[in-house]
Amino acid sequence: MILLSGTMGSYAQFITVLLIFVVVLGITAWTTKWIANYQKQQSVNENIQVIETTRIANNKYIQIIRAGGKYMVIAVCKDTVTLLGEIPEEQLKEGSPVQNFNFRELLDKTITKTKAARKEPKENQMHDEK
Repeated sequence: MILLSGTMGSYAQFITVLLIFVVVLGITAWTTKWIANYQKQQSVNENIQVIETTRIANNKYIQIIRAGGKYMVIAVCKDTVTLLGEIPEEQLKEGSPVQNFNFRELLDKTITKTKAARKEPKENQMHDEK
């Protein structure tokens, strides 16, 4: 009887720890989403927008930004931000470099490419054998 109650106590302790872990994990996920939504709402800005960013060195970037109706090129370093100049809107390339990706679409594309890569060597082997 002592062995049975000790085993049952171990299972109960394991289930309790597992439930606490799941609850903490859920609270963490909810808090992360809440903070992300809060920050997104705080950063909604109609007058200033980063159009494109290019890294040129460690902690050094060149950005094209839109402030009001003007497009400017700035250099962003660790401690400084420097205006490099203005760009007329007509000189900017069409299309937005920032795209909203759907994770499901990216996953499907990756799976399709992986399946195609796996089939190619088999097809090449068939052609080589003939």
